[in-house]
Amino acid sequence: MQGSGAHREQRILALGGALNALVSQARALTAQAAATFHPELQPAAFHIALWLNTFGPAKPSAVAQAVAMDRSAASRLTRELVRLKLVKTSTDPSDGRGVVLSLTAEGRRRIYVAMRAKGAIFQERIASWSEEDLALCTDLLRKLTDVSPT
Repeated sequence: MQGSGAHREQRILALGGALNALVSQARALTAQAAATFHPELQPAAFHIALWLNTFGPAKPSAVAQAVAMDRSAASRLTRELVRLKLVKTSTDPSDGRGVVLSLTAEGRRRIYVAMRAKGAIFQERIASWSEEDLALCTDLLRKLTDVSPT
């Protein structure tokens, strides 16, 4: 049952507002995590490091595409990550002329610290939720994003 038109429209608008707030808060939390990762870096550099942490070594062009950055911006941010010894470059084993990016041990350590701090904030926000609320929220977000449980 979908409900009356006007009432449904109000609920849809309220949902949109709640989702906008969620996205804004997620961005703010990511900016905090980026500052924890390294205060001298722009948050976009943190996205590169996060991607490398999740997916492993990759060519600079693949990283730029994966994080939806133009190659020149990704290159500039990667140079900063290399300068700070958070990312290293090595020769691409499949093409001796190419380069592969990977996190250094210090980069991985800083990602861990930043994500742990971000996770603590999230855990604090949901600490009072019941098991049923957690399951319901998870199910509804999966339904909204069309993501099946794995």
